[in-house]
Amino acid sequence: MIDPKIFYRKLDSLLAKIGTEKSGEDFLFTIVQELEKTFGEDLHICNGRIYVEQDDKFVLVSPKENKKNYLTEIPVDSDPLQALLKSKTYIFDDPNFTIDSTVLLKKDYRIPAAISVKSPENRWIFVFELKSGWIREEIEFCFNAVRTVLNYRLTSEAVKSEMEQAVQIQQSLLPVNMPEVEGLQIAARSVPAELVGGDFYDFFDFDDDVFGVCVGDASGHGLPAALLVRDVVTGLRMGLEKHMKMVYTFKKLNNVIYRSVYSTSFVSLVYAEIEKNGNILYVNAGHPSPLIYDGQEFREMPSTGLVFGALPEIQLHRGYAYLKPDDLMVLYSDGIIERKNGKQNDFDVTGLKKIIERHYDKTPEQLIEIIFDTLYVYGGKKDWEDDATVVVIKRTA
Repeated sequence: MIDPKIFYRKLDSLLAKIGTEKSGEDFLFTIVQELEKTFGEDLHICNGRIYVEQDDKFVLVSPKENKKNYLTEIPVDSDPLQALLKSKTYIFDDPNFTIDSTVLLKKDYRIPAAISVKSPENRWIFVFELKSGWIREEIEFCFNAVRTVLNYRLTSEAVKSEMEQAVQIQQSLLPVNMPEVEGLQIAARSVPAELVGGDFYDFFDFDDDVFGVCVGDASGHGLPAALLVRDVVTGLRMGLEKHMKMVYTFKKLNNVIYRSVYSTSFVSLVYAEIEKNGNILYVNAGHPSPLIYDGQEFREMPSTGLVFGALPEIQLHRGYAYLKPDDLMVLYSDGIIERKNGKQNDFDVTGLKKIIERHYDKTPEQLIEIIFDTLYVYGGKKDWEDDATVVVIKRTA
């Protein structure tokens, strides 16, 4: 029997290696080799190999050489394999009930022992052979610890991969470059509170006479909000491109969101079409009112209807505004005005207006930089608690 202190020290080292070993094609077999290297003599284990599930069988994948020495396929419905999958760790000490019958044919018969390992996408089994002198409690304790840490590592990597894909999907929805529109200077920024978020903005360049801009906020943040954003942005692009009738498009979009699997969520959204002469036609579905500033006073673009998804049918009408030469138009999400300081006071619309007044002469890019820098300091330089988005449009003289 191995000394308990030595056993736990070695096991600690092995589990740490599982957590830090570089991922790759041979990651799992590297762990099998490390397990043999660390505990081969103490636990009397040898000849580790790996099978991966493929359709209705588990197929031998490691080691890649000398495969003729081992069973190459194990049917999923075989009783020994089912026993292993049920118990997660199994020592086949009965020759009449074994996971690898080829072991019986060897001159120096050894007892097979196996563990099952899984990720969200795959299942594997590790099979070892036990030489004389093995102790059940030590084998099961070691194998179960390795299996638990491996499953956690594989699941964490799969989730991380899914989140990275979600980040890429959301980034692909946001415009990569600011549109170049005659008579307008445009800048935008969106910062999610988590890897992905519920804020979004988009632009619609219909023709030389009309330019569209949209800012929205799906309730909550994280992956559920990001999935809802994907559906909303896709629906807007299809609907507005096809119909160019904003009220009709948004009423249809509301019905889709209400009936979707995200029916417990809702979306606030403001969409504006800016004509070349400065006229603005817009709808505001429960979103914070965009601000227009001419260097002297503010004008707001208030709500013209309810948020999307709250009711199967909504009353939504168009609003009108005007953008004079040198006017600033600032669209934003509630993550901007609800940013809190150490005393839990909101930054509020008043704080945003003060920044716009003070830096009216700045370019849209500079103004957005100042807004986010100011809010970062206001919040104690802490991470954003809610998604934050700002779009600034200036009509040039």
